[in-house]
Amino acid sequence: MGHVPVLLDEVVEGLAPQDGDVIVDGTLGGGGYTRAILNAANCHVVGVDRDETAIERANASDDYDGRLTPVLGCFGEMATLLPAAGYEAVDGITLDLGVSSFQLDEAERGFSFMRDGPLDMRMGGDGPSAADVINTLPEKALADIIFRLGEEKQSRRIAKSISARRLKAPFTTTLDLAAHIEDAMGGRRGARTHPATRSFQAIRMFVNDELGELARALDACEALMRPGGRLAIVTFHSLEDRMVKQFLKERAGQMGGGSRYLPAPEAGRAPSFNLIQRKAIEPGEAETRTNPRARSAKLRLAVRADAPAWGEPVGTGLNLPHLDDVEVSS
Repeated sequence: MGHVPVLLDEVVEGLAPQDGDVIVDGTLGGGGYTRAILNAANCHVVGVDRDETAIERANASDDYDGRLTPVLGCFGEMATLLPAAGYEAVDGITLDLGVSSFQLDEAERGFSFMRDGPLDMRMGGDGPSAADVINTLPEKALADIIFRLGEEKQSRRIAKSISARRLKAPFTTTLDLAAHIEDAMGGRRGARTHPATRSFQAIRMFVNDELGELARALDACEALMRPGGRLAIVTFHSLEDRMVKQFLKERAGQMGGGSRYLPAPEAGRAPSFNLIQRKAIEPGEAETRTNPRARSAKLRLAVRADAPAWGEPVGTGLNLPHLDDVEVSS
């Protein structure tokens, strides 16, 4: 199946595109949000994606008379990508975090254990792969990644079992790793989800530095958006949602002190964002029934205030190994 955008109507309503606006779709993917935004107003969309296939799909489309500008790169690099493409300031930004259905459904990308494929998981195709991470990181580092990014309680047992097995033969395929994790956890035992689900999520997030990209993207959103510009971010993971929630509350002046992600604010700092609503928007029953991948989605909306950007970098709040520590196979 193709990618089905989650909370599509709510995202477009939150962005409220107007004729002449420049809006960034920082996770272009299959173009679902982009098409809806372009259909809603005579505006221009800058579609950013680190996946070359997403950019190729967008470049092959001529449906919008030049109102779409595809840009190859990570959304965490928007602060440099957009000015380089001729956009110093924008009227809206949307981010749909997590992995695309296109990537999940392509076995050769190695994101899912539903189909056997190489243990890759790289959204952009460069840097260390999942196989490099699994086969080379020390056991403790691997356990930390699985525990902190996957929130997997059996992370140490899984990492210990992986470490012992790779001494005999390296992991190279998705099904091999998934089956080994399932065995390490004592089998499925009636669980609704596969025992390897959290571990695969954690490795994917680490390989693509997803929390780091989000932190840099939040900085860029604050710096690039014009006053009155609207921000719409859809998350699928509790850590991501927590980062977005705390960033927006902090920048809206609704948190008294610092957090694990943000330093304590200076007294009297003018808010750089105003919250459209305090609580996240979640999909309704009808949407989750037709699109099960929407179950964990949360949408948070905010409007850029007149105050200058705070300019304080957002952190991930996690002390994890660096991708540079991973030995890349030749």
